[in-house]
Amino acid sequence: MGENAAIVELNHHQIFDISVDMFSQNPSKCIDDDGRPKRTGTIWTASAHIITAVIGSGVLSLAWAIAQLGWIAGPAVMLLFSFVIYYTSILLADCYRVDDPIFGKRNYTYMDAVRSNLGGVKVKVCGLIQYLNLIGVAIGYTIAASISMMAIRRSNCFHNSGVKNPCRMSSNPYMIMFGILEIILSQIPDFDQIWWLSIVAAVMSFTYSTIGLSLGIAQVAVNKAFKGSLTGISIGAVTQTQKIWRSFQALGDIAFAYSYSIILIEIQDTVKSPPSEAKTMKKASLISIVVTTAFYMLCGCMGYAAFGDIAPGNLLTGFGFYNPFWLLDIANAAIVVHLVGAYQVYCQPLFAFVEKSASRKWPKNAFINMGIKIQIPGFGAYDLNIFRLAWRTAFVITTTIISMLLPFFNDIVGILGAFGFWPLTVYFPIEMYIAQKKVPKWSTRWICLQLLSISCLVISIAAAAGSVAGVVLDLKAYRPFRTSY
Repeated sequence: MGENAAIVELNHHQIFDISVDMFSQNPSKCIDDDGRPKRTGTIWTASAHIITAVIGSGVLSLAWAIAQLGWIAGPAVMLLFSFVIYYTSILLADCYRVDDPIFGKRNYTYMDAVRSNLGGVKVKVCGLIQYLNLIGVAIGYTIAASISMMAIRRSNCFHNSGVKNPCRMSSNPYMIMFGILEIILSQIPDFDQIWWLSIVAAVMSFTYSTIGLSLGIAQVAVNKAFKGSLTGISIGAVTQTQKIWRSFQALGDIAFAYSYSIILIEIQDTVKSPPSEAKTMKKASLISIVVTTAFYMLCGCMGYAAFGDIAPGNLLTGFGFYNPFWLLDIANAAIVVHLVGAYQVYCQPLFAFVEKSASRKWPKNAFINMGIKIQIPGFGAYDLNIFRLAWRTAFVITTTIISMLLPFFNDIVGILGAFGFWPLTVYFPIEMYIAQKKVPKWSTRWICLQLLSISCLVISIAAAAGSVAGVVLDLKAYRPFRTSY
């Protein structure tokens, strides 16, 4: 076929040689330049995916995070994280294609990008961190969804009993309910087939964020003053050691609220071209970061203004369970719907990685590769893969059980943010950019990039320490499967 032949995978089992020159002269309306089905994503679907991933349960802990840091450091740290996330996203978007931004070989996943630009052991390290982080996000979202479902049940319990019933309950049944729903939705075969779920989830995220913001404004109006202080929760309300650990944990909570780099390449792989995928993704990242930062600043700051130093770990639980209880129910229901979609946005890359790896390793195994056509009325034929059914079901069950063992929302959020922030959001994008652009060592640009990386590493270590300390304290009073709230 010649030196310019590209080897592209048309499905899991067949590999063909296709000439890039011939393909460019005879483009197909149904097939992309790599032989895969035509990508149809736009700046708006990409923005919806990002907003679904970013505006998640993390927004609920921002008022608490600002309460630990105060009016000066809290908003400043949020703006700093938004700048870092956007800057490294720009670097990462350029890593989707190798050598040429339009005709270069595609990297389908984050790990593919690391393999193309860095190679070696860094690929395995990246894959381990990325997929462990995705597992952690699934656990965090299961916990957050159960909290919102319990909040709906408890608010109605309080309303019906006239506040006489303490309405204590276990989170376990609600985690199981969430897990069953995710088992069903996880059977959607590919990432690009859940665009509708992302749009629904994005709408839900705006719904509960807006309700939280509105209730915060209303609470400030009732208080007739802005609560809080310049330096956050004071020594006396907490010990000096607790103040330090909580401040560190707040960094992890904010990092988690902004974390989406781990699936940016996967989102970019759904975008059509022209224009180049990198150009579309950079615009989508800018739109998403501006929108989410505005929401985060409003929700976090108004939540802190409403509650001051006693801002709750979950903003919506701080308004009580009385009036307007129906509005809080709507907000919590929106959170559940959003987390249902966000769970899939984060887990689909992990699902695809395991299934493609298994298919490559055992190409003739019927259990792994055989599909069964099932006719679904109104939806057409569904290709049921037995391995996909078994593995994805086992994954959801495992994450649900872990969530039931460690139902600590704030601390888990902080650990996830700390664990994934530096390596996946900062280190690898910077190192890939340096390798791709051949930035000279010890040049001004190289030094600035390394200083940014080191600074973010220090923040991640501090955030992890604070969150682990919080988990240790929680475990002293918690009994697995028995403690009720």
